[in-house]
Amino acid sequence: MLEDKNEKPVSELEELGEFGLIDHLTENIKLQNKSSKRGVGDDAAVIEYENKQTVVSTDLLVEGIHFDLLYMPMKHLGYKAVAVNLSDIYAMNAAPKQITVSLAVSNRMSVEALEELYEGILLACNIYGVDLVGGDTTSSTSGLIISITAIGEGEKEKLVYRDGAKENDLICVSGDLGGAFMGLQLLEREKQIFKENAQIQPDFSGYDYVLERQLKPEPRKDVIDMFEEIGVTPTSMIDVSDGLSSDLIHICRQSEVGCTIYENKIPLDFTTVNAAEEMKLDPTVCALNGGEDYELMFTISLDDYEKIKDQKRVAVIGHITSDKGSYQFVSKSEQVQELSAQGWDAVLKKK
Repeated sequence: MLEDKNEKPVSELEELGEFGLIDHLTENIKLQNKSSKRGVGDDAAVIEYENKQTVVSTDLLVEGIHFDLLYMPMKHLGYKAVAVNLSDIYAMNAAPKQITVSLAVSNRMSVEALEELYEGILLACNIYGVDLVGGDTTSSTSGLIISITAIGEGEKEKLVYRDGAKENDLICVSGDLGGAFMGLQLLEREKQIFKENAQIQPDFSGYDYVLERQLKPEPRKDVIDMFEEIGVTPTSMIDVSDGLSSDLIHICRQSEVGCTIYENKIPLDFTTVNAAEEMKLDPTVCALNGGEDYELMFTISLDDYEKIKDQKRVAVIGHITSDKGSYQFVSKSEQVQELSAQGWDAVLKKK
């Protein structure tokens, strides 16, 4: 996880004012991409792509809905806010190049806290080669609100949409699933304990991995690079933000196809399994419905199986069928069940 700075005296936002705050937070930004012609400091950013299509995605993160500052460090929050947006661009088989960042900030927030937020934002930008080219700040009466727009470029013939899955295509997913949800459950559990007794220190022994999955997700640029290296273009793709079941059904509905996936093929990390069993949750249900893993789920033609089969970062979990509206889940005991788009609520109800 990211390191936090030592505590130091805080500065009130009023000391800088809106424009002073923007200048303060963005004064060290340097542009990295040739397509970024003009960034922060003018009325609008100027971006120029040559012979490429532009891909744009926006996410809104609201305090109390998408994050809890009781356990989410500001630097992690800034990093995650960028990461989840870049994940959407990668899910189009495109390359993110620029972001804009807009904040609504309450008067209880200090300048130092926003510095931490921007450290995380700029760290993600540096790691993934993205330029911060603009944004806005305003006041908020209901906590912190972060809006990030990511802009990317892609070759027309290589862009991948949700509606391209065909019968007999293989369903693949990168990494492992359910970890981010279990990280959230552990954080929420310790939060409740803290509320009851502030003297009790949180105990996360052995669960660094799932906490990292929740607090600092990484968009899968490496998978997009892999496609280029092995010469594969997926027929459809989506990032797993709402849970495997919901996101797979998004692909199937837009492609007007059905699917069959297999429980014993779903990739689970042992830390996720241990955490789920400790909290009396089904690890598979967490993977199906948990969300926030930001892995890439995609379909490929059977013709590409030989190219993908030895890629350790990817698992084949099922196949596309011609039965439009039929979404099947085959359990380890070979029972066939209907897969439904239940999302996070379904997992919470199984507690």
